[in-house]
Amino acid sequence: MIKLVNKEKRHLKKNNLSLVTALFPILILVILLSYNVLVYGDDALGGANQFILLMGGAIAAVIGFYKKISYETMIQKVAENLQSVTGALLILLFVGALAGTWLISGIIPAMIYYGLQILHPNIFLPACIIICAIISLATGSSWTTSATVGIALIGIGTVLQIPSGMVAGAVISGAYFGDKLSPLSDTTNLAPAMARGELFRHIRYMTFTTIPSIIVTLIVFFILSLTQETYGTADTENLMIAIREKFNITFWLFIVPAAVIILIIKKTPPVVALLIGTLLGGLFALIFQPNILLEISSSEFLSLETAYRSIMDAISISIEIKTSNILLNDLFSSGGMEGMLGTIWLIICAMVFGGIMDAIGALERISSALLNWAQNTFQLFASTVASCLAINLTASDQYLSIVIPGKMFTKAYDERGLAPENLSRTLEDSGTVTSVLIPWNTCGAYQSGVLGVGVGEYFIFAIFNWLSPFVTLLYAAFSIKIAKKV
Repeated sequence: MIKLVNKEKRHLKKNNLSLVTALFPILILVILLSYNVLVYGDDALGGANQFILLMGGAIAAVIGFYKKISYETMIQKVAENLQSVTGALLILLFVGALAGTWLISGIIPAMIYYGLQILHPNIFLPACIIICAIISLATGSSWTTSATVGIALIGIGTVLQIPSGMVAGAVISGAYFGDKLSPLSDTTNLAPAMARGELFRHIRYMTFTTIPSIIVTLIVFFILSLTQETYGTADTENLMIAIREKFNITFWLFIVPAAVIILIIKKTPPVVALLIGTLLGGLFALIFQPNILLEISSSEFLSLETAYRSIMDAISISIEIKTSNILLNDLFSSGGMEGMLGTIWLIICAMVFGGIMDAIGALERISSALLNWAQNTFQLFASTVASCLAINLTASDQYLSIVIPGKMFTKAYDERGLAPENLSRTLEDSGTVTSVLIPWNTCGAYQSGVLGVGVGEYFIFAIFNWLSPFVTLLYAAFSIKIAKKV
């Protein structure tokens, strides 16, 4: 098998795809996905988009067969892609489980209850950014931030009648700001590794573009918060009364999210931390919310069997908790692990498409074309940004958007006398943060699934994420903080 793959790699080098051929599957994919959105709207994520990704992979495979690339080689690349997201898929399952036990234990309702008292609409959106930035910086994980605090903030925003797209944009902006600057983040470590740089020089150099981007984002969200003032405080007291009637609200519930955050700060694997958070959520449900367990199981008396059934239902399938307030009824529901299956399905199909595109040499051909276009420093930076965006669109994975351009552009930056932190910063500013803006990317699918807000809804409000590449290009155009090799 290895000899066959190596032989086909040599064959590809002699028979490079034309740029038009390499782009053809992407063009068809974009057309079909656009039509899906036109026909299905937000429901396209329910299955139509997944099948279109497989169709895009099939078109790429036909090109591969024509170029003498074997079926085994393409399947091997798909397998490698799927293996690379195994951890992400497990995290998604545990996020669904955690959301279920955190609902029935009263943790999410408690966050909403206290948030209603603290967060006024005039500062709510900027506060979302700051809270998520601090937690993501401490944990190194935008995903975990969204899955814990982000869910609660979406809930608070809902009861304050602030558009969920705005809240999700604030959550994502803050989470990715912290993720980018955290030494615990995998992408923050990956980017300088690909650029042959040093971690803390990379972080220090990123602050030049990242700090202005987040300041602009905070200003915009402060203005947006002012526009929401007339909607925020209505019926807040009634909402809090409805929460207290249904749940036993106490500060002791915050032991669980605090424990999860501490575990991640101590570099506990996210899957382990989320599993512990899920189990603690179930335990706290048994201690603090026995009435909720009775309601879920439709039982009159709480026994070991009914408690077990209720907790397992919250972990695995959809549950709803009814209150005296209609807004809260829509809010206090969870899909458990079952609710994450649609997102997992999307990621698997995206990895199939990206794997086949990689196997036939299409991704390398597209990146090479961008590299050949660069004749000066600005064009080199622009090519890097465009390459990261292209990989995010085609390979559907933020890690590949750092690895592939990182490998390809290292030599070009070195030959032009540019320090490696120029490349590593650009990889993060254009690869890491834009992945969440693409619905079929693993990050876009994850954040959309976890927060319950479509990418189309939060796209324009994820200001930090789409502003970052422009700031990088602005710095390159005016030669601001462009470090030279020592």
